[in-house]
Amino acid sequence: MIDSRRASVEDAAELMRLRTVMLEAIPGSEITAGPWVTEGIAILRRQLADPSDLLAAFVVDRPDRPGLAACVVGAIDQRLPGPRDPTGLRGYVFSVATDPTYRRRGYSRACMTALLAWYARRGIGAVDLRASPDGEPLYTDLDFTRAALPGMRLFIPAR
Repeated sequence: MIDSRRASVEDAAELMRLRTVMLEAIPGSEITAGPWVTEGIAILRRQLADPSDLLAAFVVDRPDRPGLAACVVGAIDQRLPGPRDPTGLRGYVFSVATDPTYRRRGYSRACMTALLAWYARRGIGAVDLRASPDGEPLYTDLDFTRAALPGMRLFIPAR
């Protein structure tokens, strides 16, 4: 069995390093370092320390040296309720990543399983994520299904 643990504020920089690994794996993306990494570290430190507990990250430590082998970050947000979602509390999974050296060992599965248990303890009835082709088999195995409505996105230019 693979041991995952809840991330702490001390893991923020490694969580952002793994987020970069995840983003670089998206076809057609060019990831460059910049202020977004520093801002991400600050956000993670703030939210991982927040007693409202609306964001959690679960990680697997590297077995052979300091740092993280894999991670998942998830958040809870309040939406308006509906017939299949009476509380309106929704989980959202993002930044599922495994360092390339440690792939195919079950580390992301261990992190995802821990995050889903965290959601269940908090009474979250619906969890959303966006799946890469590489990640889709894991999510399908964990009983995620394709949403009926396709997602859309608009980027609003900064003013």
